Amino acid sequence: MNDFSPEWLDLREAADARARNADVANAVAARFALRDELTILDLGCGTGTNLRATAPLLPSRQIWTLVDRDAALLDTAKGKLTRWADRHILEGDALEIEKGGRKIRVVFREADLARDTGVLMDEGAQLITASAFFDLTSESYVREFAKAVAARGAAFYTTLTYNGLQKWTPHRPADNQIAAAFQRHQMRDKGFGPAAGPLASSHLIDQFRINGYVVVNGESPWQLERQDRMLIEELIRGYAVAANEDGSLDEKTVVAWLNVPRSAAFVGHTDVFATPA
Repeated sequence: MNDFSPEWLDLREAADARARNADVANAVAARFALRDELTILDLGCGTGTNLRATAPLLPSRQIWTLVDRDAALLDTAKGKLTRWADRHILEGDALEIEKGGRKIRVVFREADLARDTGVLMDEGAQLITASAFFDLTSESYVREFAKAVAARGAAFYTTLTYNGLQKWTPHRPADNQIAAAFQRHQMRDKGFGPAAGPLASSHLIDQFRINGYVVVNGESPWQLERQDRMLIEELIRGYAVAANEDGSLDEKTVVAWLNVPRSAAFVGHTDVFATPA
């Protein structure tokens, strides 16, 4: 399971869309309901999934800056957004989209978010957003990020931050051992310092409240069933690889766990929306 490959991002997109917390999404829509235009900075944009899911909540004119460190993912995002649009025009490096009555301008930026997040926020986005990103970052990154957002008076919305909850059907005794090994592996440095992993959402909520923001949060779990078989199988393979690399379990235990057919899975995530008081 490569968390950053176009194939993995495509495989999870439908599950992500189903999982998003409706109460948090409604709070986002209500916050910007009286605006005609909004500027948005999307961190770790991947193939543009977050734009496609979030744009319907936002005003009729939107200006997005999509940021990723992977130029190939940015190219893929441009192609997918072009196909998603009702109409589109390419203007140099920018993409002008019409979708569902909204006019959306998209600019694509290649950047190292461990280093350049503050510079990107200096460009004046009114909403900073991300999806499935902050569990890769560190507690110190989250702390400085919340300060930086508050200093600029922007709103913040992130979805599908992994929170550590997982259940498999059928259950097996080794499930908890694999989960623990996976969590340890996930908390390795991903370029931002030791990753916050399943603690990321709690850190985000705490830090934005410390900075005087009003925070709305809610659970957004994947609840996967037989129709999600390919995603379940890919998750199992990815978890087994991570558990094996962690080195705390013997290979026989990991292989036996990997070979159990699963009919359903629950993977916990949390959505967070924070606004200046």
